[in-house]
Amino acid sequence: MKRSGWIVVLLLAGVFVLSQNISAVSQALEGSIYQVGKLKPIDSVLKVKVGDTAPDFTLQAVAGGGVTLSEYAGKKNVVISFVPAAWTPVCSDQWPGYNIVKDLFDANDAILLGITVDNIPTLFAWTSRMGELWFPVLSDFWPHGAVADTYGVLRTDGTAERAIIIVDKKGIIRYIDVHDINERPLLESIVKAFQKLQE
Repeated sequence: MKRSGWIVVLLLAGVFVLSQNISAVSQALEGSIYQVGKLKPIDSVLKVKVGDTAPDFTLQAVAGGGVTLSEYAGKKNVVISFVPAAWTPVCSDQWPGYNIVKDLFDANDAILLGITVDNIPTLFAWTSRMGELWFPVLSDFWPHGAVADTYGVLRTDGTAERAIIIVDKKGIIRYIDVHDINERPLLESIVKAFQKLQE
């Protein structure tokens, strides 16, 4: 079977398992989630575009130490997942879902970097309740939202957009999805973006 065929199989398996396990994740956090209600879908103006060199950054990781985007140059494709805030409904489903489809990232030689504008103690408490995540969770807390602002995904209320940005091994932005903040981005869109990286 060709590589693209395996990617489709992994995607279908991941979507099925994801749909079966999201409720379990939600139950683990039950009573701790802040209900934000319906928000303005997008409240920012992008400052980057596909084809641009991705602005470099270094952010502190919940696991300790700093993570720098450019350290993956020549080694890994990078999927940057900006989410608005810890302890909110969609965010608390989105990131644990990526645990279930780690093989999809591995098959595409990709690392995921999860970024929020929350501080490290808040992110530590939140991710501990979610269970272990395979990817680095990074704090864009101070200067507040500086990385989100550089990319143009900082909302007027100080939270980040729900956005996926894929950076290839050369450091070039190959995909951008500033998503409706009220909805989880479709995994299928990431798969299609991975497929374009192979072209």
